[in-house]
Amino acid sequence: MRKLTFALSIAGAVLGGAAAAQANETINVGICVSWPGYAMFDVAKQKNLVPDYDLNIVNFEDPLGGHAALATGQIDVYGCTADYIPVAVDSGLNEVNVAYLNPSYGVDHVVLAAGMTPETIKGKKVAAPQAYIGQLLMGLWLDRAGIAPGDVDWVNLNADEAVGPMLSGGLAAAYMYEPWISKVIEAAPGTASIVDTTDPEMLKTGIFMDSLFMNKDFIAKNRPAALAVLKAEWDARAYWHANVEETNQMIADYLQWPASDVASVIGTNGKSLAGGIYMFDFDESARTCGVLEGEPPFGLPNGSMAGSVALTNEWWIKLGLMKNTIDPAAGIDCSLMGDLVKSGYRQSFQAVE
Repeated sequence: MRKLTFALSIAGAVLGGAAAAQANETINVGICVSWPGYAMFDVAKQKNLVPDYDLNIVNFEDPLGGHAALATGQIDVYGCTADYIPVAVDSGLNEVNVAYLNPSYGVDHVVLAAGMTPETIKGKKVAAPQAYIGQLLMGLWLDRAGIAPGDVDWVNLNADEAVGPMLSGGLAAAYMYEPWISKVIEAAPGTASIVDTTDPEMLKTGIFMDSLFMNKDFIAKNRPAALAVLKAEWDARAYWHANVEETNQMIADYLQWPASDVASVIGTNGKSLAGGIYMFDFDESARTCGVLEGEPPFGLPNGSMAGSVALTNEWWIKLGLMKNTIDPAAGIDCSLMGDLVKSGYRQSFQAVE
């Protein structure tokens, strides 16, 4: 196992007001799909990292269904992808994004069919799941190659569904992730990944991100609970970093995944995995919010969240999924992260190979 290093400083174990909350009050937490990046609340629950509250965690396996539950107050907190923020604002949903959690760090790819080049892809079929980060990745790569969204024929397919058409020659390119990439490349020599989310320009966009949402009324009416559950997310990451093998197994048991599959997403060094995701620590996330001095990683500017939401909105309009330009600030509430910063909470961890 790789060597771990950990630098963590925390001041103020419980924020003002949180200790006054009723014991065993329940906070309803949702995750949109089975994914290690959303599993830290289960770690917090098992390790009693939020002792004044009970966490009731629901796995929706349905991103839109989870957002509907959050907006109507059936759940209080929700882990899902950040690409939904502009849609939530445009739809007037009663929810906001409160923190960025994990950038995609190579887990998402565009795969080009054998014999196909950016110069020959115009007019051909490309596959990506509609209204998902895969469609954004495909659109941004096409744009970089000088190809407008209307210059290709879009097919709404998930990664597993695109395997057959890629092998039969029905697609020029497809959004994919493992294990489907390896299956296609092995079965069709010449097929290759043309871009993934470790690409510096893709990382700089800040849009390929797991995110934490909260119901607006939950924040307004029970702010101590909102602060406590947000802090628990970061405390769970600290525990993971210091106890990677144990925590990866806990996550595997919760998601009902093999532990090796969990490691293939979040790694074994307590920070990140190229080809998986990069786990923000608190300080990095706070800098994307603009509530802590310093620059986030990957060339993102301080306070980058608003810009990435605006860029996502711009691309949903280009792709025909939205019509209106929204105010990014309407979908963001960084005040909770700001309160944690003001309380003295800090967290920064790295890993050595």
